Amino acid sequence: MHHHPIKCWGGNQSLMHSGMLFSLNEWLWQETYWLPPNVTWAQLEDRDGLVFAHPHHVLAALPIALVLVAMRIIFERFVALPLSRWMGVQDPIRRKIKPNPVLEKYFLRMKQRPVETQMVLLASQCGLTLRQIQRWFRRRRNQDRPCLSKKFCEASWRFVFYLCSFVGGTSILYHESWLWTPALCWENYPHQTLNLALSWWYLLELGFYISLLITLPFDIKRKDFKEQVAHHFVTVGLIVFSYSVNLLRIGSVVLLLHDCSDYLLEGCKMLNYAHFQRGCDTLFIIFSLVFFYTRLVFFPTEVIYTAVFDSIKNSGPFFGYYFFIVLLGMLQILHVYWFCLILRMICSFLRKGQMREDIRSDVEESDSSDDEAVSEGPQLKNGMARGSRAAITNGPRSRAAACLTNGHTRAT
Repeated sequence: MHHHPIKCWGGNQSLMHSGMLFSLNEWLWQETYWLPPNVTWAQLEDRDGLVFAHPHHVLAALPIALVLVAMRIIFERFVALPLSRWMGVQDPIRRKIKPNPVLEKYFLRMKQRPVETQMVLLASQCGLTLRQIQRWFRRRRNQDRPCLSKKFCEASWRFVFYLCSFVGGTSILYHESWLWTPALCWENYPHQTLNLALSWWYLLELGFYISLLITLPFDIKRKDFKEQVAHHFVTVGLIVFSYSVNLLRIGSVVLLLHDCSDYLLEGCKMLNYAHFQRGCDTLFIIFSLVFFYTRLVFFPTEVIYTAVFDSIKNSGPFFGYYFFIVLLGMLQILHVYWFCLILRMICSFLRKGQMREDIRSDVEESDSSDDEAVSEGPQLKNGMARGSRAAITNGPRSRAAACLTNGHTRAT
Protein backbone atom coordinates (compact mmCIF):
# COMPACT_ATOMS: atom_id res chain seq x y z
CA MET A 1 0.00 0.00 0.00
CA HIS A 2 2.90 2.34 0.65
CA HIS A 3 4.58 1.75 -2.68
CA HIS A 4 2.06 3.54 -4.84
CA PRO A 5 2.29 6.99 -3.21
CA ILE A 6 6.09 6.87 -3.32
CA LYS A 7 6.04 5.80 -6.90
CA CYS A 8 3.59 8.51 -7.73
CA TRP A 9 5.67 11.11 -5.88
CA GLY A 10 8.78 9.99 -7.76
CA GLY A 11 6.87 10.27 -11.00
CA ASN A 12 5.75 13.79 -10.09
CA GLN A 13 9.35 14.74 -9.28
CA SER A 14 10.49 13.38 -12.62
CA LEU A 15 7.78 15.30 -14.42
CA MET A 16 8.71 18.45 -12.51
CA HIS A 17 12.38 18.14 -13.46
CA SER A 18 11.45 17.46 -17.06
CA GLY A 19 9.23 20.52 -17.02
CA MET A 20 12.04 22.67 -15.61
CA LEU A 21 14.49 21.44 -18.26
CA PHE A 22 11.92 22.06 -20.96
CA SER A 23 11.29 25.58 -19.68
CA LEU A 24 15.04 26.27 -19.50
CA ASN A 25 15.49 24.94 -23.01
CA GLU A 26 12.63 27.08 -24.29
CA TRP A 27 14.08 30.17 -22.63
CA LEU A 28 17.63 29.52 -23.83
CA TRP A 29 16.65 28.95 -27.46
CA GLN A 30 14.21 31.79 -27.90
CA GLU A 31 13.89 32.67 -31.57
CA THR A 32 14.23 36.39 -30.86
CA TYR A 33 17.72 35.73 -29.40
CA TRP A 34 19.37 33.60 -32.06
CA LEU A 35 17.47 33.99 -35.33
CA PRO A 36 16.96 37.03 -37.55
CA PRO A 37 13.66 38.90 -37.15
CA ASN A 38 10.56 37.10 -38.51
CA VAL A 39 12.38 33.74 -38.65
CA THR A 40 11.23 30.81 -36.48
CA TRP A 41 12.69 27.42 -35.61
CA ALA A 42 9.68 25.82 -37.28
CA GLN A 43 10.85 27.19 -40.63
CA LEU A 44 14.15 25.33 -40.17
CA GLU A 45 12.58 21.91 -39.54
CA ASP A 46 13.41 19.12 -42.00
CA ARG A 47 10.75 18.81 -44.71
CA ASP A 48 10.27 17.63 -48.28
CA GLY A 49 13.69 16.02 -48.36
CA LEU A 50 15.41 19.20 -47.15
CA VAL A 51 17.70 18.77 -44.11
CA PHE A 52 18.81 21.66 -41.89
CA ALA A 53 21.34 21.97 -39.06
CA HIS A 54 19.86 21.52 -35.56
CA PRO A 55 21.37 22.35 -32.14
CA HIS A 56 21.10 18.76 -30.87
CA HIS A 57 23.47 17.60 -33.63
CA VAL A 58 26.43 19.06 -31.71
CA LEU A 59 25.98 16.40 -29.02
CA ALA A 60 27.61 13.99 -31.47
CA ALA A 61 30.88 15.87 -30.85
CA LEU A 62 31.14 14.46 -27.31
CA PRO A 63 31.72 10.81 -28.31
CA ILE A 64 33.92 12.07 -31.16
CA ALA A 65 36.06 13.91 -28.58
CA LEU A 66 36.45 10.77 -26.46
CA VAL A 67 37.42 8.74 -29.53
CA LEU A 68 40.00 11.37 -30.47
CA VAL A 69 41.49 11.27 -26.96
CA ALA A 70 41.86 7.48 -27.24
CA MET A 71 43.34 7.82 -30.74
CA ARG A 72 45.79 10.40 -29.47
CA ILE A 73 47.03 8.15 -26.66
CA ILE A 74 47.56 5.29 -29.11
CA PHE A 75 49.16 7.54 -31.73
CA GLU A 76 51.60 9.18 -29.33
CA ARG A 77 52.68 5.88 -27.82
CA PHE A 78 52.99 3.71 -30.93
CA VAL A 79 53.65 6.20 -33.73
CA ALA A 80 54.92 9.55 -32.46
CA LEU A 81 57.36 8.22 -29.85
CA PRO A 82 59.12 5.78 -32.24
CA LEU A 83 59.14 8.57 -34.85
CA SER A 84 60.85 10.91 -32.38
CA ARG A 85 63.59 8.36 -31.79
CA TRP A 86 63.99 7.78 -35.52
CA MET A 87 64.34 11.53 -36.08
CA GLY A 88 66.97 11.74 -33.35
CA VAL A 89 65.00 13.60 -30.69
CA GLN A 90 67.01 13.23 -27.47
CA ASP A 91 65.82 14.14 -24.01
CA PRO A 92 68.39 16.11 -21.99
CA ILE A 93 70.18 14.32 -19.19
CA ARG A 94 69.11 15.94 -15.94
CA ARG A 95 71.19 15.70 -12.81
CA LYS A 96 69.35 14.59 -9.72
CA ILE A 97 69.10 16.84 -6.72
CA LYS A 98 69.54 15.99 -3.09
CA PRO A 99 66.20 16.06 -1.26
CA ASN A 100 65.89 19.19 0.86
CA PRO A 101 62.54 19.74 2.65
CA VAL A 102 63.21 23.45 3.29
CA LEU A 103 64.04 24.24 -0.33
CA GLU A 104 61.27 21.98 -1.65
CA LYS A 105 58.69 23.74 0.51
CA TYR A 106 59.84 27.12 -0.73
CA PHE A 107 59.93 25.90 -4.33
CA LEU A 108 56.32 24.71 -4.21
CA ARG A 109 55.05 27.77 -2.31
CA MET A 110 56.86 30.62 -4.03
CA LYS A 111 56.58 29.70 -7.72
CA GLN A 112 60.07 28.29 -8.13
CA ARG A 113 62.18 31.46 -8.48
CA PRO A 114 63.44 33.05 -5.25
CA VAL A 115 65.01 36.48 -5.33
CA GLU A 116 68.65 36.94 -4.31
CA THR A 117 67.92 38.09 -0.75
CA GLN A 118 65.71 35.07 -0.16
CA MET A 119 68.35 32.74 -1.57
CA VAL A 120 70.90 34.17 0.87
CA LEU A 121 68.50 33.45 3.72
CA LEU A 122 67.83 29.93 2.46
CA ALA A 123 71.57 29.33 2.16
CA SER A 124 72.10 30.24 5.80
CA GLN A 125 69.17 28.06 6.91
CA CYS A 126 70.39 25.01 5.00
CA GLY A 127 74.13 25.45 5.57
CA LEU A 128 74.79 25.72 1.83
CA THR A 129 76.57 28.26 -0.34
CA LEU A 130 74.65 30.66 -2.54
CA ARG A 131 75.85 28.86 -5.65
CA GLN A 132 74.62 25.53 -4.29
CA ILE A 133 71.21 27.08 -3.66
CA GLN A 134 71.07 28.45 -7.19
CA ARG A 135 72.14 25.10 -8.62
CA TRP A 136 69.49 23.28 -6.57
CA PHE A 137 66.67 25.52 -7.82
CA ARG A 138 67.91 25.32 -11.40
CA ARG A 139 67.96 21.51 -11.34
CA ARG A 140 64.60 21.43 -9.54
CA ARG A 141 63.05 23.60 -12.24
CA ASN A 142 64.50 21.36 -14.93
CA GLN A 143 62.88 18.34 -13.29
CA ASP A 144 59.41 19.83 -13.85
CA ARG A 145 60.09 20.76 -17.43
CA PRO A 146 58.58 18.41 -20.04
CA CYS A 147 61.08 16.38 -22.01
CA LEU A 148 61.57 16.93 -25.73
CA SER A 149 60.01 13.60 -26.66
CA LYS A 150 56.74 14.59 -24.94
CA LYS A 151 56.75 17.93 -26.76
CA PHE A 152 57.42 16.14 -30.03
CA CYS A 153 54.58 13.66 -29.48
CA GLU A 154 52.08 16.44 -28.73
CA ALA A 155 53.18 18.46 -31.75
CA SER A 156 53.04 15.44 -34.07
CA TRP A 157 49.46 14.57 -33.00
CA ARG A 158 48.31 18.12 -33.65
CA PHE A 159 50.24 18.20 -36.93
CA VAL A 160 48.52 15.06 -38.18
CA PHE A 161 45.04 16.25 -37.16
CA TYR A 162 45.42 19.79 -38.50
CA LEU A 163 46.89 18.54 -41.78
CA CYS A 164 44.13 15.96 -42.27
CA SER A 165 41.50 18.54 -41.30
CA PHE A 166 42.96 21.08 -43.72
CA VAL A 167 43.06 18.60 -46.60
CA GLY A 168 39.57 17.30 -45.80
CA GLY A 169 38.12 20.78 -45.36
CA THR A 170 39.71 22.00 -48.58
CA SER A 171 38.31 19.04 -50.55
CA ILE A 172 34.82 19.74 -49.15
CA LEU A 173 34.84 23.52 -49.58
CA TYR A 174 36.98 24.03 -52.66
CA HIS A 175 34.07 24.04 -55.11
CA GLU A 176 31.84 26.22 -52.92
CA SER A 177 31.52 29.75 -54.28
CA TRP A 178 31.12 31.24 -50.80
CA LEU A 179 34.61 30.04 -49.79
CA TRP A 180 36.13 32.47 -52.30
CA THR A 181 33.46 35.16 -51.84
CA PRO A 182 32.51 35.25 -48.13
CA ALA A 183 29.61 37.65 -48.80
CA LEU A 184 27.77 34.68 -50.37
CA CYS A 185 27.77 32.96 -46.96
CA TRP A 186 24.66 35.02 -46.19
CA GLU A 187 22.78 34.16 -49.36
CA ASN A 188 19.30 32.93 -48.35
CA TYR A 189 20.39 32.78 -44.70
CA PRO A 190 19.20 31.08 -42.50
CA HIS A 191 17.32 28.84 -44.96
CA GLN A 192 20.44 26.99 -46.09
CA THR A 193 20.23 23.21 -46.35
CA LEU A 194 22.77 20.98 -44.66
CA ASN A 195 25.72 19.55 -46.55
CA LEU A 196 26.33 16.17 -44.88
CA ALA A 197 30.10 16.09 -45.53
CA LEU A 198 30.46 19.65 -44.25
CA SER A 199 28.41 18.76 -41.17
CA TRP A 200 30.64 15.84 -40.19
CA TRP A 201 33.83 17.83 -40.82
CA TYR A 202 32.41 20.59 -38.64
CA LEU A 203 31.54 18.19 -35.81
CA LEU A 204 34.97 16.56 -36.10
CA GLU A 205 36.61 19.96 -35.56
CA LEU A 206 34.34 20.57 -32.56
CA GLY A 207 35.23 17.16 -31.13
CA PHE A 208 38.93 17.91 -31.54
CA TYR A 209 38.77 21.19 -29.61
CA ILE A 210 36.71 19.52 -26.90
CA SER A 211 39.38 16.80 -26.71
CA LEU A 212 42.01 19.53 -26.23
CA LEU A 213 40.01 20.85 -23.27
CA ILE A 214 39.75 17.32 -21.84
CA THR A 215 43.52 16.75 -22.02
CA LEU A 216 44.41 20.28 -20.89
CA PRO A 217 45.53 19.21 -17.37
CA PHE A 218 47.98 16.70 -18.87
CA ASP A 219 49.36 18.76 -21.76
CA ILE A 220 52.48 20.90 -21.68
CA LYS A 221 51.74 24.33 -20.25
CA ARG A 222 53.42 26.91 -22.44
CA LYS A 223 53.94 30.61 -21.91
CA ASP A 224 50.62 31.44 -23.57
CA PHE A 225 48.67 28.81 -21.61
CA LYS A 226 45.89 31.21 -20.56
CA GLU A 227 45.52 32.50 -24.09
CA GLN A 228 45.35 28.94 -25.40
CA VAL A 229 42.59 28.07 -22.93
CA ALA A 230 40.69 31.21 -23.93
CA HIS A 231 41.15 30.30 -27.60
CA HIS A 232 39.79 26.78 -27.09
CA PHE A 233 36.70 28.03 -25.24
CA VAL A 234 36.04 30.77 -27.82
CA THR A 235 36.48 28.25 -30.64
CA VAL A 236 34.13 25.71 -29.03
CA GLY A 237 31.61 28.51 -28.43
CA LEU A 238 31.87 29.66 -32.04
CA ILE A 239 31.45 26.17 -33.47
CA VAL A 240 28.50 25.27 -31.25
CA PHE A 241 26.78 28.60 -31.82
CA SER A 242 27.38 28.71 -35.58
CA TYR A 243 26.16 25.13 -36.06
CA SER A 244 23.08 25.68 -33.91
CA VAL A 245 21.93 28.74 -35.87
CA ASN A 246 22.95 27.35 -39.29
CA LEU A 247 26.03 29.55 -39.76
CA LEU A 248 28.02 26.65 -41.19
CA ARG A 249 29.19 28.55 -44.25
CA ILE A 250 30.97 31.41 -42.51
CA GLY A 251 31.99 29.09 -39.67
CA SER A 252 33.67 26.66 -42.06
CA VAL A 253 35.63 29.55 -43.62
CA VAL A 254 36.91 30.48 -40.14
CA LEU A 255 37.90 26.88 -39.38
CA LEU A 256 39.74 26.43 -42.67
CA LEU A 257 41.61 29.70 -42.18
CA HIS A 258 42.95 28.40 -38.87
CA ASP A 259 43.90 25.00 -40.25
CA CYS A 260 45.91 26.73 -43.01
CA SER A 261 48.64 27.77 -40.59
CA ASP A 262 48.17 25.48 -37.58
CA TYR A 263 49.69 22.40 -39.20
CA LEU A 264 52.67 24.48 -40.36
CA LEU A 265 53.35 25.62 -36.79
CA GLU A 266 53.21 22.06 -35.44
CA GLY A 267 55.47 20.82 -38.23
CA CYS A 268 57.90 23.64 -37.43
CA LYS A 269 58.02 22.57 -33.78
CA MET A 270 58.62 18.94 -34.73
CA LEU A 271 61.61 19.89 -36.88
CA ASN A 272 62.90 22.15 -34.11
CA TYR A 273 62.79 19.36 -31.52
CA ALA A 274 64.60 17.05 -33.96
CA HIS A 275 67.23 19.78 -34.62
CA PHE A 276 66.50 19.93 -38.35
CA GLN A 277 67.38 23.59 -38.20
CA ARG A 278 67.29 24.55 -41.86
CA GLY A 279 63.92 22.89 -42.40
CA CYS A 280 62.59 24.48 -39.21
CA ASP A 281 63.74 27.96 -40.25
CA THR A 282 62.21 27.64 -43.73
CA LEU A 283 58.91 26.29 -42.43
CA PHE A 284 58.74 29.01 -39.78
CA ILE A 285 59.02 31.75 -42.41
CA ILE A 286 56.27 30.08 -44.48
CA PHE A 287 54.11 29.74 -41.37
CA SER A 288 54.62 33.42 -40.47
CA LEU A 289 53.54 34.57 -43.93
CA VAL A 290 50.49 32.29 -44.01
CA PHE A 291 49.51 33.29 -40.46
CA PHE A 292 49.83 36.99 -41.29
CA TYR A 293 47.68 36.77 -44.41
CA THR A 294 44.97 34.43 -43.09
CA ARG A 295 44.63 35.81 -39.54
CA LEU A 296 45.53 39.50 -39.85
CA VAL A 297 44.49 40.29 -43.44
CA PHE A 298 41.81 37.92 -44.73
CA PHE A 299 40.07 37.27 -41.39
CA PRO A 300 39.36 40.91 -40.42
CA THR A 301 38.89 42.34 -43.93
CA GLU A 302 36.73 39.52 -45.33
CA VAL A 303 35.26 37.38 -42.54
CA ILE A 304 34.62 39.99 -39.85
CA TYR A 305 33.65 42.60 -42.45
CA THR A 306 31.03 40.39 -44.09
CA ALA A 307 29.74 39.25 -40.67
CA VAL A 308 29.28 42.85 -39.57
CA PHE A 309 27.78 44.33 -42.74
CA ASP A 310 26.54 41.67 -45.16
CA SER A 311 24.84 39.46 -42.58
CA ILE A 312 22.12 42.01 -41.79
CA LYS A 313 21.48 43.47 -45.25
CA ASN A 314 18.14 41.69 -45.42
CA SER A 315 17.29 41.88 -41.71
CA GLY A 316 17.92 44.07 -38.70
CA PRO A 317 20.50 43.28 -36.00
CA PHE A 318 19.56 40.88 -33.21
CA PHE A 319 21.19 39.34 -30.12
CA GLY A 320 22.77 36.41 -32.00
CA TYR A 321 24.34 38.87 -34.44
CA TYR A 322 26.08 40.80 -31.65
CA PHE A 323 27.09 37.57 -29.90
CA PHE A 324 28.72 36.28 -33.08
CA ILE A 325 30.60 39.54 -33.68
CA VAL A 326 31.93 39.52 -30.10
CA LEU A 327 33.27 35.98 -30.49
CA LEU A 328 34.95 36.86 -33.78
CA GLY A 329 36.44 39.97 -32.15
CA MET A 330 37.86 37.91 -29.28
CA LEU A 331 39.42 35.56 -31.80
CA GLN A 332 41.02 38.47 -33.63
CA ILE A 333 42.51 39.84 -30.40
CA LEU A 334 44.17 36.45 -29.84
CA HIS A 335 45.47 36.53 -33.42
CA VAL A 336 47.15 39.88 -32.78
CA TYR A 337 48.67 38.61 -29.52
CA TRP A 338 50.14 35.53 -31.21
CA PHE A 339 51.46 37.53 -34.13
CA CYS A 340 53.35 39.71 -31.64
CA LEU A 341 55.01 36.52 -30.36
CA ILE A 342 55.78 35.55 -33.95
CA LEU A 343 57.41 38.95 -34.56
CA ARG A 344 59.60 38.40 -31.50
CA MET A 345 60.65 35.05 -32.94
CA ILE A 346 61.37 36.68 -36.31
CA CYS A 347 63.54 39.32 -34.63
CA SER A 348 65.41 36.57 -32.79
CA PHE A 349 65.78 34.71 -36.07
CA LEU A 350 67.24 37.76 -37.81
CA ARG A 351 69.72 38.36 -34.97
CA LYS A 352 70.92 34.78 -34.57
CA GLY A 353 70.38 33.40 -38.06
CA GLN A 354 68.28 30.44 -36.87
CA MET A 355 65.62 29.36 -34.43
CA ARG A 356 67.26 28.51 -31.12
CA GLU A 357 64.18 27.90 -29.01
CA ASP A 358 60.70 26.50 -29.29
CA ILE A 359 57.94 28.97 -30.04
CA ARG A 360 55.97 29.78 -26.84
CA SER A 361 57.87 27.05 -25.01
CA ASP A 362 60.02 26.86 -21.92
CA VAL A 363 63.74 26.21 -22.31
CA GLU A 364 65.98 23.82 -20.42
CA GLU A 365 68.41 25.66 -18.13
CA SER A 366 72.06 24.74 -18.59
CA ASP A 367 73.64 22.79 -15.77
CA SER A 368 77.27 23.09 -16.86
CA SER A 369 79.74 24.81 -14.57
CA ASP A 370 80.57 27.46 -17.19
CA ASP A 371 76.95 28.41 -17.71
CA GLU A 372 76.40 28.38 -13.96
CA ALA A 373 79.05 31.02 -13.53
CA VAL A 374 77.59 33.12 -16.30
CA SER A 375 73.92 32.82 -15.37
CA GLU A 376 74.50 33.32 -11.69
CA GLY A 377 76.66 36.38 -12.18
CA PRO A 378 73.95 39.01 -12.77
CA GLN A 379 72.05 37.86 -9.68
CA LEU A 380 74.96 38.29 -7.29
CA LYS A 381 76.09 41.61 -5.90
CA ASN A 382 78.64 43.13 -3.55
CA GLY A 383 81.60 41.30 -5.05
CA MET A 384 80.12 37.81 -4.76
CA ALA A 385 80.49 37.16 -8.51
CA ARG A 386 83.89 38.64 -9.24
CA GLY A 387 85.12 35.50 -10.91
CA SER A 388 82.38 35.52 -13.49
CA ARG A 389 82.02 39.24 -14.03
CA ALA A 390 84.27 39.41 -17.06
CA ALA A 391 82.48 36.50 -18.64
CA ILE A 392 79.16 38.28 -18.25
CA THR A 393 80.16 41.41 -20.07
CA ASN A 394 82.08 39.86 -22.97
CA GLY A 395 81.10 37.63 -25.86
CA PRO A 396 77.83 36.60 -27.51
CA ARG A 397 77.57 33.40 -25.48
CA SER A 398 77.66 35.38 -22.25
CA ARG A 399 75.05 37.85 -23.53
CA ALA A 400 72.79 34.96 -24.44
CA ALA A 401 73.18 33.47 -20.99
CA ALA A 402 72.43 36.84 -19.42
CA CYS A 403 69.33 37.04 -21.58
CA LEU A 404 68.20 33.68 -20.18
CA THR A 405 68.90 34.86 -16.64
CA ASN A 406 66.81 37.99 -17.12
CA GLY A 407 63.72 35.89 -17.59
CA HIS A 408 63.26 35.51 -21.34
CA THR A 409 62.81 31.75 -21.02
CA ARG A 410 60.87 31.42 -17.83
CA ALA A 411 58.29 28.78 -17.37
CA THR A 412 54.59 29.53 -17.45
